[in-house]
Amino acid sequence: MLNSAIEIAFVLIGAAQALNFYRLLRGPDLTDRILALDTLGINAIALLVLFGIRSASTAYFEAALLLALLGFVGTVALCKFLLRGDIIE
Repeated sequence: MLNSAIEIAFVLIGAAQALNFYRLLRGPDLTDRILALDTLGINAIALLVLFGIRSASTAYFEAALLLALLGFVGTVALCKFLLRGDIIE
């Protein structure tokens, strides 16, 4: 039962990544592209967690945590650049 739920989650998150990648390429505004890039990162975190559950390895969870931290910092930096034109004051 758990294996089939994990496989269904892989398919759904993969579809979400494909739609986010489309928005990243076709986004009408730069803010839409930044949001799509952030959502791609969140979906990648979800895939890493699913891989960790399926393989029963803690390395995937640590990689997901690292990706979450880098994604947050990157999103804040891009938004700050859009608002002010520079990242470091």
